Amino acid sequence: MKKPFLYALGAALYIALIVFVVQIVSVAIKSQDGTILVPMTLLGLFVLSAAIMGFFFLSEPLYLLMENKKQEAIIFFAKIVGFFACFLAVFVLLLFLGQTFLSH
Repeated sequence: MKKPFLYALGAALYIALIVFVVQIVSVAIKSQDGTILVPMTLLGLFVLSAAIMGFFFLSEPLYLLMENKKQEAIIFFAKIVGFFACFLAVFVLLLFLGQTFLSH
């Protein structure tokens, strides 16, 4: 059970890192409005993110499928998605808690 948690944690940390970096460089992006570089960068980030998330969510289940362990692959994938859903729930909870504290 350790590996699905680590894959989901890796995906959540990747998202947090990307958001952190985008927050830091948002000033530079705003100054580049109207250029072709902004859409190219965002599309490149989307493709990179799809590849990284594909690795986190699918690499081990696909390996298990190739080993003819269909049931284990399904369970492994479901665990990754479940753990990631828990991380997403924490993100949403932090979002609402942050809004509550900031509004008072």
